Amino acid sequence: MAMLWKFMRVAKYSKTALSSKVRVRGIPTHSRHSSSKSAPSDFAASAPCSNTVELLGKSYPQDDYSNVTEKILSKVGKNLHNRKHHPLWLIKEQVKEHFYKHYLGRRGTPLFSVYDGLSPVVTVQQNFDSLLIPQNHASRRKEDNYYLNRDHMLRAHTSAHQWDLIHSGLDAFLAVGDVYRRDTIDNTHYPVFHQMEGVRLFSCHELFSSIKDGEGLQLFEQGHRTAHKQECHTMEAVRLVEFNLKQVLTKLMTHIFGDGLQVRWVDCYFPFTHPSFEMEINFQGEWMEVLGCGVMEQQLVNSAGAQDKIGWAFGLGLERLAMILYDIPDIRLFWSEDERFLKQFIGPHIWQKVKFQPLSRYPPLINDISFWLPSEPYSQNDFYDLVRTIGGDLIEKVVLLDEFAHPKTKKVSHCYRIVYRHPERTLTQDEVHRIHQAIEESAVRELGVEGRF
Repeated sequence: MAMLWKFMRVAKYSKTALSSKVRVRGIPTHSRHSSSKSAPSDFAASAPCSNTVELLGKSYPQDDYSNVTEKILSKVGKNLHNRKHHPLWLIKEQVKEHFYKHYLGRRGTPLFSVYDGLSPVVTVQQNFDSLLIPQNHASRRKEDNYYLNRDHMLRAHTSAHQWDLIHSGLDAFLAVGDVYRRDTIDNTHYPVFHQMEGVRLFSCHELFSSIKDGEGLQLFEQGHRTAHKQECHTMEAVRLVEFNLKQVLTKLMTHIFGDGLQVRWVDCYFPFTHPSFEMEINFQGEWMEVLGCGVMEQQLVNSAGAQDKIGWAFGLGLERLAMILYDIPDIRLFWSEDERFLKQFIGPHIWQKVKFQPLSRYPPLINDISFWLPSEPYSQNDFYDLVRTIGGDLIEKVVLLDEFAHPKTKKVSHCYRIVYRHPERTLTQDEVHRIHQAIEESAVRELGVEGRF
């Protein structure tokens, strides 16, 4: 999250810069960017950069904010959460079944609607403005998001659909989909992952009907904002919404992971919910965060047309749950086409117990890279994205080993360790060397660093 990328430099990537009128559905056979077996030397060549990206049947003009690469675009439309028997599909179906079974409307039909086919291309207004995220908030920065242009982006969270779904008249829904963020590189982070958003709104009657002498209680008041409630909410309403939210999520996690699960809540503050929390579960003796949630910002609810209601929202990561439940050690495996991985999750029902059996553990190859940072602002996420773009899923981890400031020149040097490992075969030092050399050359060319190779 630092300085904006100079996107026009990306045109010098081969097979990674946007070629003329990129089409995600039916990618031309000559485009090999999605294959980890692509010839590394290809990355050193140059390719033209068009002014338009065609994605999911629509055309988006590029501008100075455009920073999405073909490597990322190749993931759009994969929809792993809808691929039957995929571990992400299994988690999604388990959560769906739980909500369908335990939360029913007046007529006995499921209370929660499920939307798992919404387009990952959203407007900046949907992704940020509708959620009341300030214009200067760090989460908007180009270094952390994939922008098609200044007005459109690949969603950074499924919360981007909250306002639209509430505005359509829904009071309870789950939204599932792939989300995109530029991030660090290790076994738990990937630029594409999958989220499930949950929202529930309550009228005054729905919230207080089960409370003794609840007829006189109200949702709203004229008051002051505190650490415990918004200025418009009554304390009684906030406490009941918070209790309902924690109860719903505790039941869900217990249903997925079994009785005896230890749960704890950690206070946190999102820019669009207040108060808000993170849920951590104790799995095999280790506390792990599995979701974030909170009482919805009333201004958001009001602007979507539900002025007389109060609600909660949560967001959970499907990969995080699947890695814990099935003991999957590396997030890259979710994108594997290896039958030895995929067949492990085929069973007679979605609740079948599965413990992932590792594929052959191929040895890693480690290479370091050092360079002086440019005088202009530098973002580590720019470097991580460059490494991921060139190396693809051969990159297991990138770690900043050392940061050195020269006492006289004041120039700053970074040394990174890049761990290469193919999940399905043994890499050779020769092919890794070619990829590593392409990374070195591109870092100098695209990021303006001074190599210490």
